[in-house]
Amino acid sequence: MTIRTVLVVDDSPTERFYLVDILKRNGFQAEMAESGEEGVAKAKELKPDLVLMDVVMPGLNGFQATRMLAKDAETSQIPVIMCTTKNQETDKVWGMRQGAAAYLVKPIIAEELLGKIKELA
Repeated sequence: MTIRTVLVVDDSPTERFYLVDILKRNGFQAEMAESGEEGVAKAKELKPDLVLMDVVMPGLNGFQATRMLAKDAETSQIPVIMCTTKNQETDKVWGMRQGAAAYLVKPIIAEELLGKIKELA
């Protein structure tokens, strides 16, 4: 699978800018969503090759949004990397059980993110 288009779902403008900057500098096309609800809608509309999902967001959180993407036939093939401040082992296990392909703890290190993307490609 080739990963070209990545959807960044995060309620923090700073985090969105940081992640999009890493992606664009490394040849990816990046789209953005500011909430879990918007992320699910954009994933269905755009069919990105990958989703970077924050967890702590108002409304639909990243665990819920990831579960919705994983259970929907339209989006179940899109891998999700959770990018979050939630660093407990139980959070990671829960994220993976919701359908995430990988789990990274903020602050996100560019090389680590790019390595995970390469693993999933």
